[in-house]
Amino acid sequence: MYIRRVKGPVAVTLPDGSKLTRSDLPPPSTKRWVARRKAIVVAAVDYGLMEPEEACELYSLSAEELDLWRQAVRLYGAAALRVTAIQKYRQP
Repeated sequence: MYIRRVKGPVAVTLPDGSKLTRSDLPPPSTKRWVARRKAIVVAAVDYGLMEPEEACELYSLSAEELDLWRQAVRLYGAAALRVTAIQKYRQP
């Protein structure tokens, strides 16, 4: 059996004390991005589980899209990632 080695940490501890591992990440084939999945990817990038470039490549995201997700979480929390709530949190 071959075990694939990845660069970077296998797990990180979040501020609330919970652990986030690579197995908690959404699958690379994800097409439907709900707020929870977006929040997991943002947490993985923000807490050093993966690099932003790696996340963009793995999930076929643009750098701008990932930056928008990160900024929304930083300013308003994970609720801002909901598609139905986008207009509440956008500046006019």
